[in-house]
Amino acid sequence: MIPKTLETQILQRLSDAEKEHDVKVLYAVESGSRAWGFASPNSDYDIRFIYAHPKDWYVAVDLEEKRDVIEYPIVDDIDISGWDVRKALRLFKKSNPSFVEWLQSPIIYRDDGIFAPSAREILASGYSIEKSIYHYRSMAKTNYRGYLRKDMVPLKKYFYVLRPLLSILWMEKYSKPAPIEFDKLRALVETDVELNNAITELIARKKLALEKEIAPTVPIINQFIKEQLERLENYQGTSLNHKISYATLNELFHKIL
Repeated sequence: MIPKTLETQILQRLSDAEKEHDVKVLYAVESGSRAWGFASPNSDYDIRFIYAHPKDWYVAVDLEEKRDVIEYPIVDDIDISGWDVRKALRLFKKSNPSFVEWLQSPIIYRDDGIFAPSAREILASGYSIEKSIYHYRSMAKTNYRGYLRKDMVPLKKYFYVLRPLLSILWMEKYSKPAPIEFDKLRALVETDVELNNAITELIARKKLALEKEIAPTVPIINQFIKEQLERLENYQGTSLNHKISYATLNELFHKIL
């Protein structure tokens, strides 16, 4: 739950960004640990948004040279940045996992009622399970090798490995994008009582710990991680590799403009 005072401040910053850059915010969400469901007391608020310029901005010889992101320094624990709608749709064609996660965030700050619902309809038929599995496998492997093979480890890094691995299990089981809420993902392993209990305890500790707090490794969770990474090491793709056409994306782009 986002405190009302913080939400008001976030909405004001989005409005300020619109005025400063002459854009319209189409969709804005929480994208980090607060949306995932395991924020620490001092976690940032990670706001990500999609915006559009006036139509004539896109009719330009130097369009490719124009800046297509808006970024601000972190102030008062609020980390806010956005993508131009054209950039977002080009990444959507590649089933960009970050964009797909934003579409599924449970914490929405702004929604024009057109962009996100339309994108979700496209997502239902054009999502590439294969590309996402490669992405999440790489994320899990990088964070495991970089942080979790020591006696003392950063607590939050467990979730940067568990969440992508559970997302892969979800996609393999249901053949659709994984939810970003960790509680929904962990239901996949709830029958493993010992592992599930260890994850429950880890979440409780994470919610009380500061962002950079370290703690002893959790053997049963490490074992699960190693087993999954070994299983996925020789992943060769799947037949569930759909594509989104430029025609479909152009239709949405023109609707927004």
